[in-house]
Amino acid sequence: MSDHITIRKAPGKYVIFARGAVYGETENALELTEGSLPPVIYIPRADMAMAFFDKTDKTTTCPHKGVASYYSIDTKSMVLENVAWSYETPNAGLEEIAGHLAFYGDEVNVELQ
Repeated sequence: MSDHITIRKAPGKYVIFARGAVYGETENALELTEGSLPPVIYIPRADMAMAFFDKTDKTTTCPHKGVASYYSIDTKSMVLENVAWSYETPNAGLEEIAGHLAFYGDEVNVELQ
């Protein structure tokens, strides 16, 4: 694992919503901090309404975390393209974030309740 990445259990309950609809809530979120970047909250897919999520063809590669896959959310009125990402098989030492989603804050809200 990269020595500038830390993962810890995020305390509290998080609710994930977009366009007025709730797509998940969890008390099992993880907080990933990478260097001086702001922390990113990772939500277990098991706590999300994955029926509204479609995996896209988009991928990106992080030299520290590995290959990220992207997901869109199909809302009632529109599709929010590539608003979530997930490391299906993260690099060694970061396996804890496998099976989790992180979100872009301009389209999806991840709020601590």
